[in-house]
Amino acid sequence: MAKAEKAAAIAELKSEFESSNGAVLTEYRGLTVAQLKELRTNLGETAKFAVVKNTLTKRAANEAGVDEQFRDLLEGPSAIAFVRGDVVEAAKGLRDFAKANPLLVIKGGFIDGKSMDAAEITRLADLESREVLLAKLAGAMKGSMANAAALFNALPTQAAQLAEALRAKREAGGETAEAPADAPAAEAADEAPAE
Repeated sequence: MAKAEKAAAIAELKSEFESSNGAVLTEYRGLTVAQLKELRTNLGETAKFAVVKNTLTKRAANEAGVDEQFRDLLEGPSAIAFVRGDVVEAAKGLRDFAKANPLLVIKGGFIDGKSMDAAEITRLADLESREVLLAKLAGAMKGSMANAAALFNALPTQAAQLAEALRAKREAGGETAEAPADAPAAEAADEAPAE
């Protein structure tokens, strides 16, 4: 590979590292070209899967500032899935393909600047998609809002029911609504000294 081609490859990899949400490093030893094409198709728009040279990738990762995440992982034939969309969907695509094709080995990577090993990426794949999680959150918030609205609507109704029950109790006990107003005057007359 000529020096100009190497520089272009490094620049392209650096650009991919900087523009993606994350990158997952895999080993693809033994996979056929048809299987790699199938993997790329399965990943769709969520990730770009590229076979890379380790030395060029190390230099590009160093220039992009993500070399710490890849330093120990770049051994043997390597390929990187640069994640552009939903990281959960990309992790699911890689995990599912690796289950069907055990020759694809997930080594690790980084998502949103956080280094992740293969087990963490697999756990990430077990999460539900971003859209499903947002829908669940919206449903929970809607339920909480409905409960709060019902509670606030119940307060005036309960206060009115309490006032009506108090009025009915007073009428049943022989008291009238005017009795409490007359009671202080009667008490004042009783306390006045007799002449």
